[in-house]
Amino acid sequence: MKFVDEASIQVVAGDGGDGCVSFRREKYIPFGGPNGGDGGDGGSVYLIADVNLNTLVDFRYQRLHRAERGKNGMGKDMTGRGGEDLLVRVPVGTRVFDAETEEPIGELLEDGQRLLVAQGGFHGIGNARYKSSTNRAPRQFKPGTPGERRQLFLELILLADVGLLGFPNAGKSSLIRAVSSARPKVADYPFTTLHPNLGVVSLGRGRSFVIADIPGIIEGAAEGAGLGLQFLKHLSRTGLLLHLVDLAPLDDTERPAEQVRKIEHELAAYGDELAGKERWLVLNKTDLLDPDDVAERQAEVVAELDWQGPVFAISALTGEGTQALMEAIMTSVAARAEAERLARAATAAQGADQDPGQDPAAPAAETPWHPLD
Repeated sequence: MKFVDEASIQVVAGDGGDGCVSFRREKYIPFGGPNGGDGGDGGSVYLIADVNLNTLVDFRYQRLHRAERGKNGMGKDMTGRGGEDLLVRVPVGTRVFDAETEEPIGELLEDGQRLLVAQGGFHGIGNARYKSSTNRAPRQFKPGTPGERRQLFLELILLADVGLLGFPNAGKSSLIRAVSSARPKVADYPFTTLHPNLGVVSLGRGRSFVIADIPGIIEGAAEGAGLGLQFLKHLSRTGLLLHLVDLAPLDDTERPAEQVRKIEHELAAYGDELAGKERWLVLNKTDLLDPDDVAERQAEVVAELDWQGPVFAISALTGEGTQALMEAIMTSVAARAEAERLARAATAAQGADQDPGQDPAAPAAETPWHPLD
């Protein structure tokens, strides 16, 4: 299936049904009076996150999504049926923008989460509502209001714990193949990865994390060169970046430390959020060097960069060093998840202190989800 992470669609909510003008006419019942019913509300359009979807490719072929119109009111005080809401399923991690104003509407980060994107029209009023002591035979009615129409821009950002970063042919696809069941294309030429890949790394029962591989970044990516800039956004939600570097490049002019500096420049040009993320240095392709040379080159790279973070030397081809790297990542991911849990608990406790009327033993009310600011 082709990976598509951007799409433009049009959503049209249903119009409200019109009110009815009707009078009761039955034998032997004079002055029956008005009995026109109200119309039904128009259906709204919702986006709903579906964990079983991983691409926006379906929206390349179906761009118009229209909810059902409310039925008109009828005589005998019968209200028209409301239009059914339209649920449009999108992948988890989808951001939604108004295409005309570029205003963010919201994002869907959990399976089953809903986002209202087009409100259905309000129902019309029938003439029975206008009956009064001075207006015994009203012929007024009110039509339903039109449903909301919107042009939307959808942007999918993959949700992963770890993101792989590096030049083309640094071995990112080889690493994700070695540690997960993902099978991205691997070849002995650059730019084999043309779209992001996700892999689940399992280290035992209840110990797993998601790793994302994006197309390689080249110098000038921040100005639009290559494919890296288009997919760098998929690293924005990761908690940890693995910076893969070819420890044995074919071209001696492309030293490992120089590769790192060029990538760092592109990250800084892309934005402070990505440049400020935790990043580990992973020196790949140790199988092409003697063991003594590996330690020597690793020391040279660390000294030249004055690198203060974790450093790992691996061979994605043979698997050497990958198990230790994955265990370290699992420890980091678990620690980050625990820190987030404690932060949420502290926030909840602070909220309970500010509301003395709430029973601390009572379960916390579900926090409503709000669109992006």
